[in-house]
Amino acid sequence: MTLSLPPILLGELNLAALGELIGVAATVVLDIGANDGLHTQKFLELFPSARIHAFEPDARAALQFKMNVADPRAPLYETAIGPHDGIAEFHVSSGLWPNAPTATKTRYADGWDQSGSLRAPKTHKQVWPWCKFESTIQVPVTRLDSWAAAQNIGQVDLIWADVQGAERDLIAGGGKTLSRTRYLYTEYSNDEWYEGQANLLEIIEMLPLFRVIHRFATDVLLKNTSFN
Repeated sequence: MTLSLPPILLGELNLAALGELIGVAATVVLDIGANDGLHTQKFLELFPSARIHAFEPDARAALQFKMNVADPRAPLYETAIGPHDGIAEFHVSSGLWPNAPTATKTRYADGWDQSGSLRAPKTHKQVWPWCKFESTIQVPVTRLDSWAAAQNIGQVDLIWADVQGAERDLIAGGGKTLSRTRYLYTEYSNDEWYEGQANLLEIIEMLPLFRVIHRFATDVLLKNTSFN
């Protein structure tokens, strides 16, 4: 049977519309791959009753997050979310595109920190040749289910996942939590930007409870059909 997907929409997911869809009564939101906290800031505005749990393993980005977000409703966990608990190799991104504006150079004085991943880069190097992966570091890694159990997390209203090709790893370690999650946003690529990266159809196959409600060129919003 061929899976029927909605057409690809132009642009990207509108956060205000997402807030209306999920509702202001949301209480638990996960920002996985939070980087400098700009999405976390928006979620704090959209969901005034929610606790926004943010995850970021890159110390450079985590430092920016702490400068941008100072709200007790938004704890930061400096760990990657992956398929096991422990320590993992993290591929650090760096570099900047030619003629980057001064403000960008200032923000990324220590190099581009938005493409690091648990997965090694593959075609990413050809698509964005300015983005370098010249080093790896060891970072804490936590299964989503382990974290949720330790935090006594029940229903999750939204998971916003920007894990740079490690979507398969997030799902592998988070089945129980995902079953209790109303909405999941994730980036995806049907090109293997990172080694072993799951394409959209593979992601959907791993999430049988979910259906696609909005599809864009490189991101998708899914709804858990077990919720009314």
